[in-house]
Amino acid sequence: MTNRVSDISSPIGLIAGGGVLPFAVADSLLARGIKPVFFALKGVCDPEKVSQFRHHWIAVGQIGKVVRLLRAENCHDLVFIGTLVRPALSEIRLDWGTVRAMGHVLAAFRGGDDHLLSGIGRILERDGFRMVGIRDIAPDLLMPAGCLTRKTPDQSASADIAKGLDVLRALSPFDIGQAAVVIDGHVVGVEGIEGTDALLARIAQLRTEGRIRAKAARGVLVKAPKNGQDLRYDLPTLGPRTVENTAAAGLAGMAVVAGNTLVAEPQALVGAADASSLFVVGLPA
Repeated sequence: MTNRVSDISSPIGLIAGGGVLPFAVADSLLARGIKPVFFALKGVCDPEKVSQFRHHWIAVGQIGKVVRLLRAENCHDLVFIGTLVRPALSEIRLDWGTVRAMGHVLAAFRGGDDHLLSGIGRILERDGFRMVGIRDIAPDLLMPAGCLTRKTPDQSASADIAKGLDVLRALSPFDIGQAAVVIDGHVVGVEGIEGTDALLARIAQLRTEGRIRAKAARGVLVKAPKNGQDLRYDLPTLGPRTVENTAAAGLAGMAVVAGNTLVAEPQALVGAADASSLFVVGLPA
């Protein structure tokens, strides 16, 4: 999809999960005169922060309620943003709109996270809405190309980055994850359902147990969207916490695809990386 920021209608509906990104997106929109309306997921979205914006609370799966509220707010364009733990099908709150689309809901649940989000997006598009991505509405939140930090990757780290990208490309058809850790040419971890922070915690634990014997400040966290992924959904994300966990895992830095990776709190991220002597690199798409 190739929408331009100028083509986005106002107000825009933000279907918001957890973390700081939904609010960074809202601030970015407001700075350009676009009004955000939050459709905040109960138990996930930050209630204190969302209270500063026009918002409605929804439960996962309340498609009928969401459609009614979106139409009442005159939101034509929608975006999914924020973290969300994949719910079990038994946890979905059924309303009539969900029941009416149950065949499509079941089909969406039969794949990975990207398949789930894009499947729900298609259900909403059938009701006349348009799903857009962060690249369309808040391009200022995307990772730029080049190195953001004082430290830059050396020859060994560059080779690890290349291998990490190869691994992620090979895994793309299986919709497993969007991150891998490579140390001195060895693939020591791949992101699964647990997410990037848990992957890095696992690497730190393996170091503690002596299973990883490479010296500290070796190896790279590599993140990239899956091949063929609908980039309106579930882009890889970096933030200060990622930096902290990368340092705790004893890695040299992180490399992500420029233009296809969200950056939460960029100034704090770069400051934390410089303080930990890590590099943060945006790779050509």
